[in-house]
Amino acid sequence: MLFGRGKKNPIKLVDKHVVDWKYATCGYCSTGCAIEVGVDADGKPVTSRGVADADVNRGKLCLKGIFEHELFDSAGRGLKPKMRAHWHEPWQDAGWDAALDKLHDEIRRVQAKYGPDSVAIISTGQMLTEEFYTLGKLTRGLIGSNNYDGNTTLCMSSAVSGYKRSFGSDGPPGCYEDFEHTDCLIAWGSNLPEQHPIIYWRMKEAQEKRGFPLIVVDPRVTMLAQNANLHLPITPGTDVVLMNAMMHVIFKENLHDPRYIEANTNGIEALAASVEKYDPVTASKICGIDEDTIRVVARTFAKAGAAMQIWTMGINQSTHGSDGVVGINNLALITGNIGKPGGTSLSITGQCNAMGTREWSSCSGLPNYRALEVPEHREEIARFWNVDPEFFPKKRGMFQTDIYQAMEAGQIKGLWLIATNPLSSLPNTARIRRAMEQLEFCCVQDCYEDTESAQYAHVYLPAGTWAEKDGVMTNTERRINRVKPVTAPPGEAKPDLWIFNRVAERFNREGKVSFPETAGEVFLEMRELSRGRLSDISGMDHALLERNRGVQWPYTAEQHARGEAPPAGGKRLYTEDGKFSYADGRAKLIPLPFIDNNEVPDEKFPVWLNTGRLIEHWHGRTKTGKIANNNKFSPIPFIEINPALAEELGVRRGDYVRLVSRRGDAVAMAQPTQRVPKNMVFLPFHFHDCANRLTLGLLDPHSRQPAFKQSAVRIERLADQPAAAKLSMEMRKF
Repeated sequence: MLFGRGKKNPIKLVDKHVVDWKYATCGYCSTGCAIEVGVDADGKPVTSRGVADADVNRGKLCLKGIFEHELFDSAGRGLKPKMRAHWHEPWQDAGWDAALDKLHDEIRRVQAKYGPDSVAIISTGQMLTEEFYTLGKLTRGLIGSNNYDGNTTLCMSSAVSGYKRSFGSDGPPGCYEDFEHTDCLIAWGSNLPEQHPIIYWRMKEAQEKRGFPLIVVDPRVTMLAQNANLHLPITPGTDVVLMNAMMHVIFKENLHDPRYIEANTNGIEALAASVEKYDPVTASKICGIDEDTIRVVARTFAKAGAAMQIWTMGINQSTHGSDGVVGINNLALITGNIGKPGGTSLSITGQCNAMGTREWSSCSGLPNYRALEVPEHREEIARFWNVDPEFFPKKRGMFQTDIYQAMEAGQIKGLWLIATNPLSSLPNTARIRRAMEQLEFCCVQDCYEDTESAQYAHVYLPAGTWAEKDGVMTNTERRINRVKPVTAPPGEAKPDLWIFNRVAERFNREGKVSFPETAGEVFLEMRELSRGRLSDISGMDHALLERNRGVQWPYTAEQHARGEAPPAGGKRLYTEDGKFSYADGRAKLIPLPFIDNNEVPDEKFPVWLNTGRLIEHWHGRTKTGKIANNNKFSPIPFIEINPALAEELGVRRGDYVRLVSRRGDAVAMAQPTQRVPKNMVFLPFHFHDCANRLTLGLLDPHSRQPAFKQSAVRIERLADQPAAAKLSMEMRKF
């Protein structure tokens, strides 16, 4: 196939000999791009393409999605179950029955010796929703440990907490279509071009048509900031101060919406009194944004016909993360920007199915946003699952981040890790390593057998990945979409749903709890549990989801019975004629005092450490580090460093430096750039044994999400550059 103008230098695409295209949804970020994988005559996946009639991505894919088909035969895939008596010993191949029996027996042994909550189960945001639901039923209904969480605590827990505090429930209220209706967009700590490229394309296309102002709040000159009308290079960890100052201006200049506030909210008096203390002059000295800019941004936002706010990890990964989300919601509520086209507070979720785990995994409670603290919820699920409601705990257990501290203290002795790698992803790596060394038993269930955390496992279960499995995922805008098997898992690896069902058989000898075998059957069970809930999916099934290229919830059985087609574009929560999820139907306006407990630069550690994503990589590079067309762009750790600071330190482009924090040190290559101020460096978090050797990991009091982005370091140029280069190359290995 040839492309190009005329006959001069045409572009020739290699013929991949595709005989069939298989439908799925991308398994990287939360955008939810519909994707088709081409297979050849031997059934081998050979290429990927976007789906043109899918509303989310409209035929487009980012760099990761284009090469996603190469995941299936990437290096390090687990092919057989393995066991060993101690993590110091070599692995021995085992059969599935022996490995699963060992998992069951060790969980029960540890629980019998130390109590039911001495075993922790930690999952991910990258499984399919039917798998999350089944694992939740197994954990809550049979195993009985209350220390059950997902690695989504590391990325979205503050968004969940903030939504619950403001609106009474989790669930992003907006959609991507809001870009096409908004008159003002503020991006808080979000770098869409690298984090969520297809959402950025949707936003940019809408901005070119409507001309709305884009305001980016970020300490670093990100790609998004370079394209903004206004960039606010805020002092790390002080977003709440800026939000309070904006509300101060909005109230002082009568730019709020009294009608909306009176009809839909509680707490206006306390909020107005609290922000009175945050005048722009006072706030500017804390957050680093000058007073006139604060006033301009507040007026621009409040005077817009419809104003939209988005955010990602720059807000969430902070000791004030939950408060930051509440502050965003406060701004939206006092200006009437919830539930209308172009007016929303939309968290841009991290992992591909973080929303699925929030909705259905039972990590934070029970299915479909039910709470363990509510007796009626416990009784309803107990009846449906056929278990004793007294078997359920009366409140949620520890978050993932607290689980490792309890593990370090010897309170947790058993661990089942599923598709997550805490030795790469959690802050303060040395502390996590010490915690895992305390375990009496650890099982790692993952599609890769060479993860860092598998070093401490006694049992390894090889799982399928992404489109080797069948089910659904929910994206950032609450759109549920299908993932269909493109190929079978390699070797003896099995889909996670199969593994959970086999484990359930061992905890369910009497057969009192039903565990459907297929994803379609599981979805129908979930559908029944959703009736009348905020996340009502009772009008959906797998066929409808595939036919419509995804459907946003809620979509009810009543809508389906009336023949009402799912909306092709956007669906919103809390529309003006609707109610919030609190009992009185009102949202809460919540005062946010600023407590400065950040780690800040000082004489010994004078430089801010900022961490974040690159477009070519995904999380700990367990996937993308093994795909040449992703890894080639950034194969080794590096820092962005301001040229003035580099000159002071005698550091040239390409030199290796040591970054030292109060927790540890790491080696990276220096890349001078004006994208960071002189008192800050930016370090991508994708490289194991690097960023999280340095990060602090203080926890938000509401969400228990770590503060990955507010740490202090010093920088030392290494005298032995060849040795440093060798060490950096070692970090490429898995």
